[in-house]
Amino acid sequence: MKKISYKINGEVRHLHVEPNDVLLDVLRDKLGLKSPKCGCDRGDCGACAVFLNGKSVRSCLVLAIECDGMEIETVEGIGQNGLSALQEKFIALNSFQCGFCAPGVTISATELLRKNKNPTMDDVKEAISGNLCRCTGYTPIIDAVLQTAEEGDDHGKL
Repeated sequence: MKKISYKINGEVRHLHVEPNDVLLDVLRDKLGLKSPKCGCDRGDCGACAVFLNGKSVRSCLVLAIECDGMEIETVEGIGQNGLSALQEKFIALNSFQCGFCAPGVTISATELLRKNKNPTMDDVKEAISGNLCRCTGYTPIIDAVLQTAEEGDDHGKL
């Protein structure tokens, strides 16, 4: 076991991990953050996406020990001061049915909107292309991202 520390959703946390622990398991099992989901364990589905130093990654593919000293943001962190405009729009448009893909899609779409305040439909499709959703057909997800962008500044709450 090795002692490491992360800044997770704004809070510094210290914990012990094994050399082969993946970030997804540490987030869920040791830190109780349940938004990243284990969908495939291969990085194919996007359900485990989180921000690592501001960039989205598949947490099932990252060793926890490699993240020592880094900043991690999950969906819990995005919504810790109230839902973001994007999250509210997802709800308003019933963008998700089962919700399993919602955290990963939220991370991917948030990353897009943080980088591009005026994305096109093609930009949105590209941004969420690594997220598998078996329920919605993607149209209400894309609509929510585009409408969030059209409605403008979220005062830093994207």
